[in-house]
Amino acid sequence: MNVKEIDIRYSNLAESNCCLSCGGALIYARPVSGEICLDLGSGRGNDVIRMAEQVGNDGFAYGLDISEGMLQKARKVAQRLDVHNVKFLKSELEVIPLDDDHLDLTISNCTINHADNKQVVWNEIFRILKSGGRFVVSDIFSTEDVPDKYRNDPVAVAECWAGAVTKKVYFETLNKAGFKDLEILEESTPYPKGGIEVSSFTIKGIKP
Repeated sequence: MNVKEIDIRYSNLAESNCCLSCGGALIYARPVSGEICLDLGSGRGNDVIRMAEQVGNDGFAYGLDISEGMLQKARKVAQRLDVHNVKFLKSELEVIPLDDDHLDLTISNCTINHADNKQVVWNEIFRILKSGGRFVVSDIFSTEDVPDKYRNDPVAVAECWAGAVTKKVYFETLNKAGFKDLEILEESTPYPKGGIEVSSFTIKGIKP
């Protein structure tokens, strides 16, 4: 699916009650007062608004999504709840429109596996975090390489596993980006998806 197709698909889901997340990164992230945070793939903005409330008026929370429909929904919710220390950005994951060394925390739920170039995404996350900043990401990994026939299959993409990589490749990508103190906070047993098996996990890492 290209960027336009993804935008249309998730814009159409903006008003539905379906759950688009494979994890609860915010549960483990524990934002504190004054921190500047980002949710990659922020959808309707629920976690962004929670972070904004947790960091208080001295902090700030960004949401980033490719879907205009999701962003419009998120902005309306923030306005309705009178939450002002938030901003929702439209962008692909590979080009995050924030300054270097700007964030204390980045979270994401089942979004990075969709990226075509995950190394670029993780390099961007490293770039925008401050020294000592952290990420907490919920995502999936595959027990074996995903066959090419599934990479652009609409069902596999919608079920969030078409772009999965193995755990070994996932951690190689994190190490290459420069992250240290990597920690798996939770991990599921493998479960079937199409012709493969995947596991959900939540990981944390620090920018030195």
